[in-house]
Amino acid sequence: MDPADHHDTRGQSYTQRLEQHSGVWWKRALNVQAPYHWNLRRQQLGRTLDIGCGIGRNLEALPPGSVGVDHNETSVRAARSLGHTAYTWDEFCASEHNVKESFDGLLVAHVIEHMERAQAVDLLHTYLPYLRPGGRTFFICPQERGYASDATHVQFTTGSDLESLATEVGLQPAGAFSFPFPRAAGRWFTYNEFCLLSTKPA
Repeated sequence: MDPADHHDTRGQSYTQRLEQHSGVWWKRALNVQAPYHWNLRRQQLGRTLDIGCGIGRNLEALPPGSVGVDHNETSVRAARSLGHTAYTWDEFCASEHNVKESFDGLLVAHVIEHMERAQAVDLLHTYLPYLRPGGRTFFICPQERGYASDATHVQFTTGSDLESLATEVGLQPAGAFSFPFPRAAGRWFTYNEFCLLSTKPA
């Protein structure tokens, strides 16, 4: 990736990095995604629109009929190659899935930290119309060690920040939590996360 574009997540190099991280032998052998997929499934999001789906890691754990959207065309192709339904934004707009209030849930996993607050608000205003009244939005952001591990991160976002963001866009947050370990682990464990489930008013 060009150092001048170190925050860019649109290019092929970013997709390759995601694939390399996922393909490390010990991650495959230990199925390290299992607890995170369990955490995702227990949110009971229903048919979900996965915003910033990347190469489709979370789509594996989402219910049938779920759809991914990403601004990285290479990542979208990678997700499709694994059998997932995934689109760029333009493709999504032209697809049969472009139906307002047709999704039970929105997933915003490892997306918000890649943008400034105003951009995050705009992003959510774009996608929230696709969430049915009473539907759920699940946010996931990295804690300190995870945030520092990726040069494309722009804004460190805590659980409290996610609650504030959710409230600003009209969602009702249920209270942020740390996963898979208590909050203190986020300073040394790369994969500790802030999580927040929020509901769209009925």
